[in-house]
Amino acid sequence: MSKPMEKKEVLQAIVIADSYNENLQPFTGSSPLALLPIVNVPLVDYTLETLCRNGVEEVIIFCSNHIGEVKQYIQKRQAERCSWSVGMTVTIISSTSCRCLGEALRDLDARHIIRGNVILMGIDSITNANLAGLLEEHKRLLKVDAGAVMTIMLKDGVPGMRTGNEVMIAMEPSTRRLLYHQRLALQQSKGSFELPLELFLINRDVTVCHGLLDPQIAVCSHMALPLFADNFDFLTRDDFVRGVLINEEILNSRIYVSKLAREEYAMRVNNWQSYQMVNLDVINRWVYPLVPDMGISQFLQYYKCYRNNIYRHGDVRLARSSELAGDLAIDRHSSIDENTFLYQSTVGPNCTIGKGCRINNCFLFEGATIGDGCILDHCVIGKSVTVGSNCQIRDGAVLGEGVEIPSGMKIVKTLVQAAPPDSEWAGASKQLADRAYTVPEEQCEDEYNSDDDDEVKLLNQPVFLTELQRAYSPSIYQPSDDESESGEASPVQEDENIFLSEVVESLKRGFGEQTNAEYLILEINSSRYAYNMALSEVNFYVVKAILQILLLQENVQSNTVGTLRKILAYFGVVFKNYIRDKDAMLDCLKAFEEMSQSHDTIRQKIAQLVHYLYENDLVREEVIIEWYEGLEDEALQKALCKLVEWLNESSDEEEDEDESE
Repeated sequence: MSKPMEKKEVLQAIVIADSYNENLQPFTGSSPLALLPIVNVPLVDYTLETLCRNGVEEVIIFCSNHIGEVKQYIQKRQAERCSWSVGMTVTIISSTSCRCLGEALRDLDARHIIRGNVILMGIDSITNANLAGLLEEHKRLLKVDAGAVMTIMLKDGVPGMRTGNEVMIAMEPSTRRLLYHQRLALQQSKGSFELPLELFLINRDVTVCHGLLDPQIAVCSHMALPLFADNFDFLTRDDFVRGVLINEEILNSRIYVSKLAREEYAMRVNNWQSYQMVNLDVINRWVYPLVPDMGISQFLQYYKCYRNNIYRHGDVRLARSSELAGDLAIDRHSSIDENTFLYQSTVGPNCTIGKGCRINNCFLFEGATIGDGCILDHCVIGKSVTVGSNCQIRDGAVLGEGVEIPSGMKIVKTLVQAAPPDSEWAGASKQLADRAYTVPEEQCEDEYNSDDDDEVKLLNQPVFLTELQRAYSPSIYQPSDDESESGEASPVQEDENIFLSEVVESLKRGFGEQTNAEYLILEINSSRYAYNMALSEVNFYVVKAILQILLLQENVQSNTVGTLRKILAYFGVVFKNYIRDKDAMLDCLKAFEEMSQSHDTIRQKIAQLVHYLYENDLVREEVIIEWYEGLEDEALQKALCKLVEWLNESSDEEEDEDESE
């Protein structure tokens, strides 16, 4: 008798297209969250590209707001045959009556379209994690525990930072079964937390983890949706987790935890502050392979990638005197006029920026027009916004689609929309100009608030875009006040030694196997966070590691510069990723200085090596001169004096030519 064919499980994913909060107003008031641009690419493309790369065959997008626009965009991308549309079915299910995650999942359960284990995530979750591996992990758990209803994904957070996504959990270390779950407030000031005593009395082993990032990504078994259907008080995923933990025995259901590896990225865009962080993370290639120049969800290279993480489309008009400082993405048909400075920002398609503007940590959407002499600092400029000359938009201000700001106006820490509120219940709104009204604050009545409402608010916290906290010291070369100039140098700390050895091993392996150098950046960044290294320390030790590998090469003594050229042909991507600005270039030269103290090959060829860095635009002239003037080693100064004289002469000649012109 023939054996019956085993039915293959279709890998499904549910994507919730709405956040069900007002955190990203005024954008979500006029446009779908799915089309919020991250480095000029809509959120939905990141989500679908990630699912496609993980072998998902069927995606259900559940949409409650701006349904027509979402459908139109999905159909357009499918017609263009984008990368995620090949081999993956995307279905949009809509219901305008749904006002929370629980209602959306109850609606899906009633339709009977989920056939087994399913990936559950929001459209606002950005990740490069191995979701297929997470699914397989959940399936293995089901074989051991048939009541494994959900596996939630968590990630180690950055110490001292709060995004509104952090949780504290307790779990059983051997099985990773979740025992306790508490969301942390965005402005959590207290340093101690209370845990129920029963947690430690009932369970022999308990591991408590604090400050984990929750990107709201999980794998659900076939039992999860019916649980939502049976419990109408499950409004959010946090409600579901809390309800299962309280009633584990009654429901015969358990939740497990999967922690991401250090090199894997996951973050939720739940407010304007996290929006800023995710944009900068994508620009800095933390979400590889979802990087700007690759053309996310496209089969072509979209941007040209320049030094200092500057991504420019081929069709951009850039004035010669404008300055692009780094961490930038500038889209097609945009123009930047004379004497304008940009740093850590994104400029959408068809944007126009006038003369003498200073733009720092700003996000300009499609068709934005900025007048001359404007100062934009930590703000969001929406689609088709017009800002007049000499305006100041700063400190977290967000201008919604179509807003027009007259010349000379200053807007600070304010959400602005183009039209007055369309409802008398919306709250007070102030008119700033003909097409500029403040967004009404959300109305709430304290007498109806409950403890459950307070917990829901932790997920729904409007946060202004502000300067990010510095998690690391700015430089290891700045002595503290209590250090004496004549004091003996401290020995290198053990963590720094371990970090250096890990970087050397990673670079050696990569150079020997000639693997993609982008992966080495991920490994170095992982080691950086593992040993809490400052960025300046990373710059210093990466260059030192490259020089150590240089000294291991054959014929390095007879052809030192040629060997460096060969080394940097492979390590150039790594070198340029870290040695980008003036401070990093100083770190680089100090690594050369330290290596010259113990290696004659580098000491004898120091001038030629530094000249090579200058000729290849890896280190700037003024940085070399500043480093040279601060050298205490007279022999090293003597070896470099001719190079510095030549640099000064060539600089004087350029100035004379400019004056004559």
